[in-house]
Amino acid sequence: MKLPFRISVLAYIIIIVSAQMNAQEGSSADTLRQNAVRVFIDCWRCDMDYIRREIPYVNYVRDVKEAQVYVLRTTQSTGSGGTEYTFTYVGQEEFEGMNDTLIYHSNPDDTSDRTREGTTKMLSMGLMRYVARTPLFNELEIKHLGISEEDEVIDKWNYWVFELEFDPEFELEESLKSINWDNSISASRITHALKYEFRADMRFRETKYSYEDTTYIRDRKTWSIDNLIVGSISEHWSAGLRADLSSTTYRNLRSSLDIIPSVEYNIFPYSESTRRQLRMLYGIGYSYNNYIDTTIYGKKEEHLFEQSLDVAYQVQEKWGQINISLEASSYLHDMSKNRIELDGFVSIRIIKGLSLSIRGGVARINNQITLPKGDLSEADILLRLQELATAYSIDGGIGFTYTFGSIYNNIVNPRFGNRGYY
Repeated sequence: MKLPFRISVLAYIIIIVSAQMNAQEGSSADTLRQNAVRVFIDCWRCDMDYIRREIPYVNYVRDVKEAQVYVLRTTQSTGSGGTEYTFTYVGQEEFEGMNDTLIYHSNPDDTSDRTREGTTKMLSMGLMRYVARTPLFNELEIKHLGISEEDEVIDKWNYWVFELEFDPEFELEESLKSINWDNSISASRITHALKYEFRADMRFRETKYSYEDTTYIRDRKTWSIDNLIVGSISEHWSAGLRADLSSTTYRNLRSSLDIIPSVEYNIFPYSESTRRQLRMLYGIGYSYNNYIDTTIYGKKEEHLFEQSLDVAYQVQEKWGQINISLEASSYLHDMSKNRIELDGFVSIRIIKGLSLSIRGGVARINNQITLPKGDLSEADILLRLQELATAYSIDGGIGFTYTFGSIYNNIVNPRFGNRGYY
């Protein structure tokens, strides 16, 4: 009967000794890092466990106000299908005024591991100027891996990038069977002077369901061919043409053609697009609609002229980020047939540890000229196979986040799994 008691005492002793060893290990690590640069990394879906392991000579803090260096990582797609990663370094406290910007490009065929390795290496290079001003510079060694030769780059594809996609899906239940086919092909050629994009999509959905000994079969078909060509005029101006051909049973369109010349002005230079944008895009052009069923206005086909204005504001700073877009459009033959939509996402760091995020969208809809005449079946309504009449749409949400405790976030412990991203 004394054996369980002895095991409990032994386990208690092991726990105490282990805790003391961990405390000594933590104290040693804290002493080593007490003069390290405090860094706050602001990015979406960064592998922070990997970054902490590869860059152990800085202190990672949870709040931007505790940091000596604020690092913002932003991304945007490149013409080749890869990604451009921009690292913006902002010095705070004694590093005030020591700012920098570095850029890393990944190739479209790079693995996630290679991209992670390359972006982390670029991140560490930008931190060197700050680490060099601390006692931890003795812990680092910079060396050259080999002799690099500058070769002339010859692009046999002349900046053209192609993509094929085939994505079948299916779902089977006792009373419901659904098959989805999504196929697409795209081609693009993007340079600083000219941007051309082509995309063709085909989507097919067949739904078969049984109810009260009756089997219903419903199809939803969509195909589209989109073309966009844009020329750069200056650091603020660009002009282009969009030509789209499409068909969709959801919107009662047997075929639809849109040709929209447009002009865009960006208040900020396009070279600053990863940090901030305020773009105004205006287009006016021609549309032709051929309907599957007669519309509520008694039309089987229409020749239309329409105009649109899009305003988009995006900014990412250490206090948070803002993404707001306003879209307005109308038909020229009847200005009362219009649509206005406002969408936005705002994330603001209010005070230490407290953040506010707001997202939402609201639309005033008065341009549903494609709605079919007559009543819809119950199946079309429940399965959303046909567009429904509406005067508005609203969605949104609000959230608060408050964190407190230790300002440091240096430890990596993957036991039992973790997110690894934030």
